[in-house]
Formats: sequence, C-alpha cells, structure tokens
Amino acid sequence: MKHPNPTILITLDVEEFDMPLEYGQQVSMDEQMQKGMEGFEVVMKIIDNASIPVTLFTTANFATTHQAYMRGLNPVHEIASHTFYHSSFQVEDLALSKNKLEEITGKKVTGLRMPRMAPVQMKDVKAAGYTYDSSVNPTWLPGRYNNFHLPRTIYQQEGMLRLPASVTPNFRIPLFWLSFKNFPLALFTFWVKQTLRKDGYVCLYFHPWEFVDLSAYNIPGYTKRLAGKPLQMRLQKLMGHLKPYSFSTVQNFIDGRSLR
Repeated sequence: MKHPNPTILITLDVEEFDMPLEYGQQVSMDEQMQKGMEGFEVVMKIIDNASIPVTLFTTANFATTHQAYMRGLNPVHEIASHTFYHSSFQVEDLALSKNKLEEITGKKVTGLRMPRMAPVQMKDVKAAGYTYDSSVNPTWLPGRYNNFHLPRTIYQQEGMLRLPASVTPNFRIPLFWLSFKNFPLALFTFWVKQTLRKDGYVCLYFHPWEFVDLSAYNIPGYTKRLAGKPLQMRLQKLMGHLKPYSFSTVQNFIDGRSLR
C-alpha cells in the first residue's frame, strides 16, 4: 500500500545516564546528569541543524536539573514524559512528572514513555492525564520482553492511544538505538524505508548519551558501539538519507491522523 505522506517520528529518551548501574558500576547522580546533558546538547545541535522536529521523552529529574536548557529548546520540539526518575518508578510519578515538565517548560505534556519500555497500566496513564503512550516495543528483546503478540502499529487499548516503537513488517526487527549502531547504516536505512512504505510512518528512538564518549563505562560493547563522533556522523547521514520524507512530532502526527 502506498501512503501519500510517509512520516518519520524521531524520538529521544532524555534521561540521566544510569545504565552502568545495571552492570555494577557506581556512577554518581551528578555524573549521570552531566553525561546525559553532554549528549543532549550534541544531538540537539545535529537535529536543529537538520531543521527536524522531534519528541523528547524526558524524565522530570533531568528537566529539573537542566531547567534553563529545557526552556530554551526550539519550540517546534514536543516535550513528553519519561516518568520522574529513570531508575525507579511509582504510579504517582506519572502525574508528578507530567506536572513538573509542564511547569518547567510551559508546554502541555500529552505523551508518556516508560523507562526501558516497562509495562504500565493504561488506566493509570489515563488517570494521570496523558492522551497517548509509547511504551511498547513489539518485538523480542532477550532479558527484557517478548511482545510479538502486540500490534506493530498505532492502536487503542482501554481508551488510550498506544504508539509502538517501529519494527520491520516481516520479522519485527526493531528500528531502535541498538539496531542503528550495530547494523550497517545502509541496511538500517533500507528497513526504515521498507517500514515507511508498509505503515506510512516510522517511530525511531535513541538516547542522547549514546552520542558522546562512553569508553570509561562498564557496559556491554554493543550498547556503546560507535559512541561519540562516529555515531554523530551516522545520525547526520541518516538524516540526509531520509530528508525527502516528512518529519513530525508524535502529537502532531496523531493530530494529523485524526483530521483525515
């Protein structure tokens, strides 16, 4: 099926860099914030230079630490919630993070993505005032989740709109940060275009901290492959390959769908 206006949704999980904690390396909160911010500044320069609107799923903890920068972001970008803290969660954090992000940025927050795509009850998301959730990766990731049974594309669940991260049509290869850095760029780009043709859109996601040097951290090699300038250059090349397509924030994409 040919879609009239294939759309690319670039999403970033803007957060404190706490991955080393999962692998037994202690990193202070100050360092987690510093590394997260270092990457955020780098990747936003690439995105703004390409004049692309993106959706920023941001922890309230990160936004509270970097309030001036968050307020100064280009207004074309969407602010969404990544709950309050990246390493811990309570149901109350859904509303608390939404309210804090709105207070800091002055922008309405309508979307949620759980850290590490953790499961969340739609009744709780709805009660906290969100209108969409993007906490689904409809693939199999060893040690994390097996979501082959879930829809690949946007769907309704218990009165909540759910936007999964994109996977390829046939084998559900996830089009996310690990694929972007571990597969050849030409192959990743082919998969993105294949999914665009099938679904009419793709929802990609990355983390800002991937785009700076991570050599000092005890995390698996596949998570920090190309970290720093090589990954920055790869992102710039990807933006160039996809330039003929439309780019949108998640909320604007949803609004556009509802008008058709």
